[in-house]
Amino acid sequence: MSANAQMATKYKNSFLKEVEEQVEMGEWVKMCMQCGVCSGSCPTNFHPGWEHPPQEIFMMIRAGKREEVLTSPSMWMCTSCYNCIVRCPRKLPITHIMHGLANYAHRLGVAPKMQPTRHFAKLFWNNCVHTGRVNELKLSMGLYFKDGFSQGIKNGMAMKDVALGLLKAKRLNPFELFGGHKCKDQNGIHAMLKKARELEEKRKALKAAA
Repeated sequence: MSANAQMATKYKNSFLKEVEEQVEMGEWVKMCMQCGVCSGSCPTNFHPGWEHPPQEIFMMIRAGKREEVLTSPSMWMCTSCYNCIVRCPRKLPITHIMHGLANYAHRLGVAPKMQPTRHFAKLFWNNCVHTGRVNELKLSMGLYFKDGFSQGIKNGMAMKDVALGLLKAKRLNPFELFGGHKCKDQNGIHAMLKKARELEEKRKALKAAA
């Protein structure tokens, strides 16, 4: 096999191609010109968990560093503020790509296990998909007790003043533990999510076949 043929084969099996096929809006990754505006615009760029800024993640993808990218905690630091998209000179959908990478890493089972924002995202999603509305009390308790019962009691006691304030303002209802507010058409919510999953699988199949 010639050197050019080997390079072509390598590209076909590259991580960039995988991202383009499997990650939401992943085909935009190769458009990044490494200006760094996204990094300077990100409100979480000071956080110790922010190991790789977006433009570095994109360059790592293009360099084929699959494991380093998918196990990075950086995608889970995105707060969806959209500053990066607004300021990107090429208008790359950076927020969507970062969330797409996080979701792909989660589906593959290689995402960081102890990432707090990953845990919150899973709790939030599982909380709201059943009824179509988030049950704030159950969500809070899930976060407080994630490290065990005793730690959950300590977390709850640390936040008791906030909880009392919310109760006085009628922004917290203890009876939500037994149900809480729900969307009227829950079957419609479930049907919509099922259809979205079907459309996503069809999109992936079409991209893979292209």
